[in-house]
Amino acid sequence: MNNVLTDSKQTSEVPNEKYWWIKGELCSRLPNLNARNKIQNITRQFFTKKGFIEVETPALQVSPGSEPHLTPFTTNLHDPFDKEKKRKLYLHTSPEFAMKMLLVGGMNNIFQLARVWRNGERSAIHHPEFTMLEWYQTGASWRDVAKTCENLVKEVAIQKFKNTKQKPPLFSWKNSKCNPMQDWQYLSVDCAFKKFCRIDLLSTTSNPLEPNVMALSKEAEKIGIRVHSNDRWEEIFFRIFLDRIEPNLGIGVPTVLYDWPISMASLARQNPKDDRLAERFEIYICAMEIANGFGELTDPVEHRRRFKNDMALKDKLYGQTYPVDEDFIKALTFGMPNSSGIALGFDRLVMLCTGAQKIEDVLWAPLVNIL
Repeated sequence: MNNVLTDSKQTSEVPNEKYWWIKGELCSRLPNLNARNKIQNITRQFFTKKGFIEVETPALQVSPGSEPHLTPFTTNLHDPFDKEKKRKLYLHTSPEFAMKMLLVGGMNNIFQLARVWRNGERSAIHHPEFTMLEWYQTGASWRDVAKTCENLVKEVAIQKFKNTKQKPPLFSWKNSKCNPMQDWQYLSVDCAFKKFCRIDLLSTTSNPLEPNVMALSKEAEKIGIRVHSNDRWEEIFFRIFLDRIEPNLGIGVPTVLYDWPISMASLARQNPKDDRLAERFEIYICAMEIANGFGELTDPVEHRRRFKNDMALKDKLYGQTYPVDEDFIKALTFGMPNSSGIALGFDRLVMLCTGAQKIEDVLWAPLVNIL
């Protein structure tokens, strides 16, 4: 029998140094991985008690989504009865479309711990394959979903630190600390720009869908942020945001950053009280974004318009476009219920609970030395 585990000729070719490195490297992560399993169980128990149904949706999709700055992994689906026939598909960057189709089909409150893929992403908090916790609540506002997230994070913190000497439970990342048990801070994007940069952001959005690049450029230059002649409004926005605002979010207590400009709405519906804004929010802990949520857009015509605009931008920036998922658009015509949803980086939550400094420290088998 030719078994790699018993064939001495084969096993002798594996250097002992490599084996001990793998074993030692795994052992060093084991406390974080045990914590990961515990947090997974807490999460499932939390949603089950609230009456949510856990779902599983396929990773292979016709369209990977509408976000112009994300790069999916691609593959070809072959017809087993026609060797020449194949179709290009994508590994999902989020289970969003498939979960929303379940809402159209009659499901109500659903959640999923999904494996997702994003190509070209690698940093202390990015990995090409990671776990996303995504859930949707029908008949709920975005504030309802933000509150559910707050309750989940508090429950995780209580259970994770229950038998430790750390009172109150504190999350940590880099040099920052955050107490999730205190009242969470709610801060609008406009107020954040005023508070940390003294910039009136909304004054640059008189045309909501085409913000004034020149106006924001002038404000950026006043505070020493570099600006280039061919910059888009969004690029200047994020240059200011990442340098002056994000480092201040979620310090001491978590921050819910809400009311994003409608030009950055993604698939969030418009704020009914201010057409310059969208019902989008992000949650930050220790200056780390852990979640992105929406009051969900349900209008199929507006979905198509936004997708078309996003693909035009993607084509301009990267020379790529993705197909429209016509089945998804058609499903919306049957009526998606009023709902709100959120995607939370599960690995990042584990990092905060364990004090891990990089995402690989909370993954069972991270991709290393691939390139």
